[in-house]
Amino acid sequence: MSWQLQEAKQRFSELVRRAEREGPQIVTRHGEEVVVVVPAEEYRRMKEREEGKKMDFKEFLMSAPEGLEHIVVDRAPDDYPREIDLTGEDRDGGA
Repeated sequence: MSWQLQEAKQRFSELVRRAEREGPQIVTRHGEEVVVVVPAEEYRRMKEREEGKKMDFKEFLMSAPEGLEHIVVDRAPDDYPREIDLTGEDRDGGA
């Protein structure tokens, strides 16, 4: 969500609550983005990445943006395993 600076000052507590619940909140001044309010944990993760700390796979998955819970990655049982020809030869005898 985007907040005008004057509104952000008047409703700062709400801005903080929304940042905690909904993620980054952008504050604008004269129509230009000037700051972003983010939850402290998200800020720490950003700092660690900036400082070169590598994330392990679990941290990578956990750092995904909120709102992706609805995505279902599923495969039909007959989709695997399947044979893969690594010889480079065509099974049908074609070129």
